[in-house]
Amino acid sequence: MNSIQKNRLKDQLFKYWGIACTLIGLVLLVLFIGDILIDGISRIDWAFITDLPSRKAEKSGIYTALMGSIWILLLTTIIAVPVGVAAGVYLEEYSKKNRLSAILEINISNLAGVPSIIYGLLGLEVFVRIMSLGASVLAGALTLSLLILPIIIVATREAVKAVPKSIRDASYALGASKWQTIWYQLLPASGGGILTGVILALSRAVGETAPLIVVGALAYVPFAPSNPLDEFSVLPIQIFNWISRPQHGFIENAAAAIIILLLITFVMNGIAVYFRNKWQKKWK
Repeated sequence: MNSIQKNRLKDQLFKYWGIACTLIGLVLLVLFIGDILIDGISRIDWAFITDLPSRKAEKSGIYTALMGSIWILLLTTIIAVPVGVAAGVYLEEYSKKNRLSAILEINISNLAGVPSIIYGLLGLEVFVRIMSLGASVLAGALTLSLLILPIIIVATREAVKAVPKSIRDASYALGASKWQTIWYQLLPASGGGILTGVILALSRAVGETAPLIVVGALAYVPFAPSNPLDEFSVLPIQIFNWISRPQHGFIENAAAAIIILLLITFVMNGIAVYFRNKWQKKWK
């Protein structure tokens, strides 16, 4: 067997190894989701969504945790998206290409891989203690905003960079200023890519637990938040609380809440894929 045949054999072996690993992952995922569906699908009804937490599993619902998650998601969007998009546009269009900007870019990319618990500790010190926001919805949203900002910045830069240079040149040729070109040409052209990055970042934020536990999110809250300074709980923490209890009814509740959280995540990722494909077709 010569070297060419050996290389071809290695390629085939690696191909089948990759297929086997993919199948193992898919099979395990199907088993996990199937087990969750068997335990929790019968528990999902309108009462489960609208009831408050209770010591009795059959009367316990996810209303307060669901409202807390919605509050956190909305505030995180309001805080992180304008800042992240503006920072991405500045770094791509205005920042001078020097050593300082290179260091800044590297650090932003590295921040996207920092464990979420680190952001929780930062949020605890800055927002909860120094700013005296306490264990409030606003403190949790600010902490998650820090978590997803690097993702939004990187996505914005890549989306703006992908806009054809001819669009910039045509805008400048018609007498538009740099800001007019960015506002009326680059941002609309890159909107699909930016929106995809934003939705993917928010879908990560909605499932985060560690940072919110650190900043003081509660496992049991008998009321839904009514303003940004209220205490709160979120679906991942409510699931953790139910899983830690020995009664089988709470295990069913946790499985049902996991299904709802998975649906929210799948819908958000589906929207991101839709806008990405639509944006790519528009500019082909």
